[in-house]
Formats: sequence, structure tokens, C-alpha cells
Amino acid sequence: MNIINTISLWALPLTLILILTLGIIKKVPIYETFTEGAKDGFKVAVNIIPYLVAIIVGIGMFKASGIIEAIEGNFSGILNHIHVPADVIPIMIVRSLSGSAALGIFSDIANSLGPDDYATKLSAIMVGSSETTFYVLAVYFGAVGISKLRYALLVGLLADFIGIVAAIFVCNWMFL
Repeated sequence: MNIINTISLWALPLTLILILTLGIIKKVPIYETFTEGAKDGFKVAVNIIPYLVAIIVGIGMFKASGIIEAIEGNFSGILNHIHVPADVIPIMIVRSLSGSAALGIFSDIANSLGPDDYATKLSAIMVGSSETTFYVLAVYFGAVGISKLRYALLVGLLADFIGIVAAIFVCNWMFL
């Protein structure tokens, strides 16, 4: 374990030193290149603000609409059969929309049920095995101007679904 701690302690400083050394060897104007990259990064950040606002508004509308509660009520029988507690349903729904919302829900689950509860373990695996598909599509595709999202959306949601199913399978296998 000591080796891993040492590696993690030195990984970032050594990476920075390596980048700077290679820049000096290749005679790259390091400071000027860094500032140009920072300017480009700021431009991208300004360009994605409308997409971020759209995602935030969409998540707020989704939560306020009561859809999560409706899904909990309608699918509780099926989900109980496959050992999915009702506490985890919001993560299954929100994870594709917002990573921070999913982490907030996960924190609530972990704080209220404890770290050893099955729902906490299942929700942790779900958060780690899926992606914020709508966020990625809105922000990254919006930043580069891609407007046709059809196949990317389909594949992203399919990957999220597979991640959720795999999380349920793994938790049933390991913790039940």
C-alpha cells in the first residue's frame, strides 16, 4: 500500500515536470502556449453556458414534475423482485441528466441508510457505472457545434441502461 501512496503523491508533480522538460527540449514557448490554451478554454466555457442553463432547467422541471415518484409507485413491484430498493430509483433516472444531482441523491442515501446498506452499495455502483449522457451531449457536442445527436443519444442511453443492469447484477451477486 505504501507504493501506491508514493505513486499517487508524485504522479502530478512528475507529470508537470515531464511536460515542462519536453516543452523546453522541443523549444515550445511554454508560457505563451499555456495562456493561449487558457484563452481558448475561457471561450469554450462562455459558449457552453446556454447548454448548461438548459440542462439545469430541464433537471429542475424533471424533479418538480413528480415523474420520479410516479415511477417509484408504478414499478415498485418489479424492482422489488430484482432486489432494487425504491431509494435507488432516483439515481437510475437522474444519473443520465446530472452527475452532481446523482451524487447528491447518493449522499442522501448513504447518510440516511449507512455505508453498509444494500441500497447504498447499489447506488454507488450505479453512479460509477453510468455516464451523464445528456450533460455530455449538451455541453461537449454544443461546444463543437454538433447538432445531430440521434445516434449518440441512443448509444449513450443504451450504455446507461446496461450500466444500471450490470450494477443490479453485480450487487445481487456480491451482496445478497
